[in-house]
Amino acid sequence: MARIQLYDTTLRDGSQGEGVNFSLQDKLLITRKLDALGFDYIEGGYPLSNPKDFEYFQQAAELSLQHARVCAFGMTRRRGVTAENDVGMRALIDSQAPVVTIVGKSWDLHVEEILRVDEAENLAMIRDSVAFVVSQGREVIYDAEHFFDGYLHNPEFALATIRAAQEAGATMAVLCDTNGGSLPEQIARTVGIACDTLKIPVGIHTHNDGDLATANSLAAVAAGAVQVQGTINGIGERCGNADLVCVAANLSLKQEHEVLDGKGVRHLTELSRYVYELANMNFRNNQPFVGASAFAHKGGMHVHAVNRIAHSYEHIEPQVVGNVRRVLVSELSGRSNIVAKATKFKLEQDADLMAKILERVQDLESEGYQFEAAEASFDLLIKKVAGNYAAMFERMHYRVNVETDQKSQPVTEATVKLRVHGEVRHEVAEGDGPVNALDSALRKALNGAYPGLEEMHLVDYKVRVINSTEGTAARVRVVIESRDKEEIWSTIGVSENVIEASWLALVDSVEYKLLKDAGHFEIEAMSAAD
Repeated sequence: MARIQLYDTTLRDGSQGEGVNFSLQDKLLITRKLDALGFDYIEGGYPLSNPKDFEYFQQAAELSLQHARVCAFGMTRRRGVTAENDVGMRALIDSQAPVVTIVGKSWDLHVEEILRVDEAENLAMIRDSVAFVVSQGREVIYDAEHFFDGYLHNPEFALATIRAAQEAGATMAVLCDTNGGSLPEQIARTVGIACDTLKIPVGIHTHNDGDLATANSLAAVAAGAVQVQGTINGIGERCGNADLVCVAANLSLKQEHEVLDGKGVRHLTELSRYVYELANMNFRNNQPFVGASAFAHKGGMHVHAVNRIAHSYEHIEPQVVGNVRRVLVSELSGRSNIVAKATKFKLEQDADLMAKILERVQDLESEGYQFEAAEASFDLLIKKVAGNYAAMFERMHYRVNVETDQKSQPVTEATVKLRVHGEVRHEVAEGDGPVNALDSALRKALNGAYPGLEEMHLVDYKVRVINSTEGTAARVRVVIESRDKEEIWSTIGVSENVIEASWLALVDSVEYKLLKDAGHFEIEAMSAAD
């Protein structure tokens, strides 16, 4: 099978997505990560659009990249201006980027109604722009904007635009489904025609407005495209771009194309989450291949089958993309789910214990608990039911007080009383709200005894009303997500009182961290195995 180039435009097209904003440092970090994983091209931005993009290219030129080539993105020259005198073209050259991606119009509607030039002038704009950049010693990739819509309305003109880029010296013509509404069969047919028309290679750039960006990219490759443009996690304007994570996994694992230098596919989960973190976005749990739910099994029948033959309910092995299999525990669970979850504690052979755990789970879920979203709380539950739970501290008392100051601003104070290693500790702390105040007071009470808490911090906090028909007396479910240097974990609390529910989830989170640091889980597994 062929080698397929991956061209990443997360830093330019991806940053146009709603709520996405990368700092200069973020962009440089992502550049290094993409290069390390074997991406072929990294589009850094449009150097004329803002000072940050201009500065990016100056600093990117100092990076010692091993594989990727940095691209500057820009448009064809303006009408009535020569390429060498066009400010946009000069900015592309001044960026010092070794590759320049020039986007031009392929749909006569845009030529006539948006640019307001005739077809001859549009073709001249493409030729002049590409030729000028080539004359400056740069590689040029030509992005044919709205190519598929243009080909539907005026195929002769659409093809003429990419021929103009080829004649001027472009090394690649990339066909763009800019509106994102094309279907795979249309993509394949048009890409095939473009490949037959041109002597230079053809690439594909799809948007996801029809939820087909990945499928359209694969259809284009099947028809002869040798480069796929897209973004990590599919972020981008409107409905986003082709998700290069899914594209790379499909090309490599399903079609055996060579991508990412043959090594990067195993790090796709790491890459996906790295970009989510830098973009300050929540992970998409159901994201194919790399999402937390991509290999999660909940129904008892499914888990029973997966325990016997993993591929009976999984299309690939999770580890080939750096992901892991997860077994969820809920009121729908059968004994197989409990057995699978207890395997890491070496307790799965105890049938009576498995039955007790399942019964306890079903009782708690009837009260509103949901352990599939709180695996750390479930690990603690296993230890408690098994009778080998040892509390790292004893909870004696807590209180939260909220009042307003003289400026009518709320002031929250929490008091926590614990017994730690036989010593009673009574601490008070203020916070931005009840949960923050409780967290601060709890940490003060444990200060000195457990220094590992300094590296633990709260990542997310979710509240959901369970029985909304009860109005303000309804029971609420609180899920807290925490992390340290090694992992992320979730805990849960349920109560009619939102502060009590928060306290239960918070204490579980801290206890999980302390037990993990103390090696209790590992010691338990080793002793059971002996």
